[in-house]
Amino acid sequence: MKIWGVLNVTPDSFSDGGKFALTDAAAGHAEKMLEDGADIIDIGGESTRPGAGIVSAEEEIQRVVPVIEAVRKKIPDAVISIDTYKAKTARAALDAGADIVNDISAAADPEMIPLLAERNCRYCLSHNPSAVFDISAGIIKNLNERKNDVNIQNVSAGLMAKKDELQAAGIARENIILDPGIGFGMDTNECLALIKHVAELKKEGFPVLLGVSRKSVIGNTLGLPVDERLEGTLALTAYAFLQGIDHIRVHDVKENYRVIKMLEAVMAEHTQA
Repeated sequence: MKIWGVLNVTPDSFSDGGKFALTDAAAGHAEKMLEDGADIIDIGGESTRPGAGIVSAEEEIQRVVPVIEAVRKKIPDAVISIDTYKAKTARAALDAGADIVNDISAAADPEMIPLLAERNCRYCLSHNPSAVFDISAGIIKNLNERKNDVNIQNVSAGLMAKKDELQAAGIARENIILDPGIGFGMDTNECLALIKHVAELKKEGFPVLLGVSRKSVIGNTLGLPVDERLEGTLALTAYAFLQGIDHIRVHDVKENYRVIKMLEAVMAEHTQA
């Protein structure tokens, strides 16, 4: 299982807003996450929490590009993901040294798919059927507006339809990672059901990423604030590992890495027996 370490360079992220806004601090934190076991650093310049303020592509670029450049300079072989739904930001991030585009909007920006085809980079395709891109404003809207029932069948169908669109545009199958988009337009029970059945997405033959770290599904289930959701996150990481999920996106890298390594050791011993 690959660990994506979350690096938010925003003043208003739901879990660590403002903590890593300065370039040097952000690059240092990226280095620490890699030392702690992260495989990929996922850098984001706009919070996607409910009610978060909209950030223009220009401001988002000003936030993330210096950090990407600093991380690339400090750790030349780091694998860097840019967490954005804006093609303009994605292009600038790729130019600065990013390797992966992590897009929570399911390519709502009409310029995103042509960019991905041009750059031949990896792309994390998230299920988010309610994302609508406002071309004039350069933002997505209605992220939490429900369009249909949220269940594993609809999520899988939506991802496969978008996957077909990506491949038709020339994006290589091996560059696509699937993400069920836990939390976007879903209530707690729907999130729990999606997590329970997340392994169903593996049947499509694509790697799957699960991003649940510190999310409200944990807070609502356990009745805990953001800063007390580590144990819930670790439980879901363990579950994802046992379900064969390929990627996990987390804030607390060291703790999640240790859970995965312990499970790997147990499973290896079980295999030998």
